[in-house]
Amino acid sequence: MSLLFVSPPEGHAPAPQNGVLAMRAVHRAMADLRRGTPVLVGGPDGALVVAAAETVGAEGLRELMAVALCAPVLLLAPVRAAAVLSRPVSLSAPEQGAVALSLPEGLLTPQRLRGLADPTAELLLPEQPERVASPVLAAPALALAKLGRLLPALVAAPAREGVEAETQGLALVAAADIAAYPPSAATTLRPVAEARVPLEHVPEARIIAFRAADGGIEHLAILVGDPVGFAAAGGTPLARAHSECFTGDLLGSLRCDCGPQLRGALHKMASHGHGVLLYLAQEGRGIGLVNKLRAYALQDQGLDTLDANRALGYGADERNFLVAAEMLRQLGIGRVQLLTNNPDKLASLAACGIEVEGRVAHEFAGNGVNDGYLATKAVRFGHMIGEKG
Repeated sequence: MSLLFVSPPEGHAPAPQNGVLAMRAVHRAMADLRRGTPVLVGGPDGALVVAAAETVGAEGLRELMAVALCAPVLLLAPVRAAAVLSRPVSLSAPEQGAVALSLPEGLLTPQRLRGLADPTAELLLPEQPERVASPVLAAPALALAKLGRLLPALVAAPAREGVEAETQGLALVAAADIAAYPPSAATTLRPVAEARVPLEHVPEARIIAFRAADGGIEHLAILVGDPVGFAAAGGTPLARAHSECFTGDLLGSLRCDCGPQLRGALHKMASHGHGVLLYLAQEGRGIGLVNKLRAYALQDQGLDTLDANRALGYGADERNFLVAAEMLRQLGIGRVQLLTNNPDKLASLAACGIEVEGRVAHEFAGNGVNDGYLATKAVRFGHMIGEKG
């Protein structure tokens, strides 16, 4: 498992202006990749021009080739590269999880690239790619794709020396800023809207929306009763860090237990009197809704939740719970009882400075469809299902 453990900056001060500008640069680069536009990832030794394999079209490829120093390669996560090559791949330390494959002319088309990137797509290769040396900056470039909730699969080439991003109309983002983006986005979260929203069986509820300094996606805090006042008076409110699940929370999907966990947490908080549910925009353990649907398709072919995420090029869990910790700090809640079965959530919040006074089990029985999913959470993710306390 690979949750993002990050410590907040000392004093939890807002990022300086140059930090905000760096976040905006990363945010723009993510958006450009999603549009199929190439971006430049810069480092001390030059720049790498990259485009997302699943979104790039003929025009994007033309723009990439216009600034490329040499023929591009395809950057993939190791599991996906092994599937394309039909053999295992080993990594050396400098590669840091990025495998580069050659792109013969027959593969350098938008349709072929999408097939190479997406394990749920049908793919008939006219030519077999070969493994080649990974370029410098490959790892941060793949990290950028993940931040944009794209498949970690990029067409990439070193940029020609002297290429200026402005004259080419391309976004330029520093590798160091990509690495700093998740903690920066979390620690600049601020409340931007609040309203009373009575809920079924939970009449005393308020929703507070939080937004980061780059204007990215919002996260929500659902307050039941008065957890802020309760905490100020020395009490320990119930809390849950709940990652959004469109299929489970809204549609009532039977593939997971997210809907029952969401509604059950609100009911427990209402019975307790005070609680806060942090509704985090981290669908599919941080891979996004589109990729979660792809993972479902792979699960229908026999993979479990963990292996399906890995087959897409993602880690078992890509979430950042510093987001939850910062929202609690902004609310003035520093100590909680956490509704969870996930030991990594307990460890993550504690690592981010929140005092977790105890765990409250939050388990719901299988429904006949999600039994395998629940078993995977217990066996492979280490969730404390079937335990008390």
